[in-house]
Amino acid sequence: MKEYRIALIVEEIDQSYQSEILNGIASAAKDFSLNVSAFVSFSASLNNEKHDIGEFNIFNLPDFNDFDGAILLTNTLAHQPVVANILSRIKAAGIPAVSIDNDIPYMYYIGIDNKTAMRSITEHLINVHGFSEFCYISGPADNPESADRLNAFLQVLNEYDIPFDKGNIYYGDFRSPSGREAIDFFIENGIKMPQAIICANDVMASSAINRLTEEGYNVPKDIAVTGFDNTFISHNYQIELTSVDRPLNRSGRIACQMLYQHFNEIPQDRYYVLNMSTRFTESCGCSDNLVYDINEFRELNYRNYAKFERSQNFMSTLNKLSTSLLGSNSFEDYIDSLKKFTAEIDPEEFYFCLCDNWNSESDIDLFTGDTADNAVANDRYTDEILVPICYKGGRFFNIEKISRREIIPELPGEKTTGKFYYHLPLHFGKRCFGYMVILNSPVPLHNSMFETYCISINNSLENIRKLICLEYAVNRLGRLYAWDTFSGIYNRNGFVQATESIFRDCITEKRDIMLMFIDLDGLKKINDTFGHGVGDRAICNIADVLLQSCNDNEIYCRFGGDEFIVFASDYTEQMAKKLYRKINENIDIINESGVNPFELSASIGYIITTPKENEDIFRFVTDADNIMYNEKRKKKLSRYLKS
Repeated sequence: MKEYRIALIVEEIDQSYQSEILNGIASAAKDFSLNVSAFVSFSASLNNEKHDIGEFNIFNLPDFNDFDGAILLTNTLAHQPVVANILSRIKAAGIPAVSIDNDIPYMYYIGIDNKTAMRSITEHLINVHGFSEFCYISGPADNPESADRLNAFLQVLNEYDIPFDKGNIYYGDFRSPSGREAIDFFIENGIKMPQAIICANDVMASSAINRLTEEGYNVPKDIAVTGFDNTFISHNYQIELTSVDRPLNRSGRIACQMLYQHFNEIPQDRYYVLNMSTRFTESCGCSDNLVYDINEFRELNYRNYAKFERSQNFMSTLNKLSTSLLGSNSFEDYIDSLKKFTAEIDPEEFYFCLCDNWNSESDIDLFTGDTADNAVANDRYTDEILVPICYKGGRFFNIEKISRREIIPELPGEKTTGKFYYHLPLHFGKRCFGYMVILNSPVPLHNSMFETYCISINNSLENIRKLICLEYAVNRLGRLYAWDTFSGIYNRNGFVQATESIFRDCITEKRDIMLMFIDLDGLKKINDTFGHGVGDRAICNIADVLLQSCNDNEIYCRFGGDEFIVFASDYTEQMAKKLYRKINENIDIINESGVNPFELSASIGYIITTPKENEDIFRFVTDADNIMYNEKRKKKLSRYLKS
């Protein structure tokens, strides 16, 4: 059976709605020979724009031309420009795609009739319970499902001639905090508490009930509350939630089936509407669906405890990892810690992939180590990707780098289908570090603690990057301290640093040293005649001559102004004379080239001696300077006699 590669786009996998659908996709992938690559962001929970941009960047990683199809949960993405970019790239790639709960005209669609479902709940509250006073907790205004549910609610009220102030609507984001925030909004704005609060999903409904309880309200005695989706939280809560039961897991399975049928040219409709049913139970004042079976309660308690135990174990492991990563003083330590953690949790596959410029210092203040406010971060994936951790089947593999389009390395072993890879962004704010890929981890990924795990890895990786950048800065400052930036060779400080240990060893071991002093002739006259720019060129010419002439472990520097010195250990008189000649020969080469309007010349003096204890290297510099001065005086006398 042919293998098909599927890209899955989703946000916030720690939410029960997304989790149920992903479980359905994962279970069906093997049945239909699909390998699924889920590109996942956690971008709505921190209310941090820079963080969100870094999270959204994971959706730029896949080249959809390399995939056979796509499954989209774009209604989970809060940022519409990101959605538009994804849709345009999929359309340009020309691959089949299934959109779940968001009808996109040129894609297959799976969903439910949100309007009918919400009408059923609203009419139940009116006709069965006699309610006429409502508040509404909505999802995002630009979310298609959220809009359909709200419009259905408003339409029913209009049909029953029930007045409703739209100020009683709170727009949340489908996440748990929105439920609490909605109740606070109603209280702070003096909105009279209604007979019923209708919520666009169960998570917000459960959170709203908690907040109402804190305020002294009893649900449903004082206020009825309803949800939507019938996710695990609706029957795993302090009271049973009235909700809409929708087959989320089946949505995921059908998405895989629709792609399989497309690949095999099996006729099918573009539009697939799933059946749903309303559950009228405790939170609205009904009790038809209450669980009375003690065995079912025991099963719920067992599942809750097992989940709690897994969470506790994961938290313990996460705390150990965070401590280890934050204690790392180098990138090597960091990777070693992450490898130990990987081996401990033992996923089927794990890849830690970094952009080849992840540790660049473009946005670091070199003196404070802080990220500069006005700097442009590296905000995109590089063409080449480093792979410091490559783990598969209980083994680590040494893979240096791959191309971005590969996404993960191709390793030896039997190729199988039905794989479900999670791709998660590595970043700090807008700066893109890379991504990590996980297959079949025993650690629960559909969990808010997994988001904490990702944040911990990203924050500690940024700390390592700053350490690396500060090391760059220290080295650069050391270079500025030790190098004459004008001539490109050591300055006096650099000369002292470079010669200190060698000079000390020569004293201890009674070895000879050579100290040569070189003085550029006639610099003042060159400056006066041709200008200081030409004089500067003469200084650089001497530095270049030393660079070309010193090829036997000599250490040389610009001592100051027009003066240069050369140091060497274990030098003989013959070697010194050879260097003397080589310097003059290279000066002649420059003069013969005609590049200067003057004749380059230098006076040279050197001394060979065995240094003794308590003797300073500059004592020998002075001796060599005196010898050089005698040579310079002879040159002047020679020119005087010739004239």
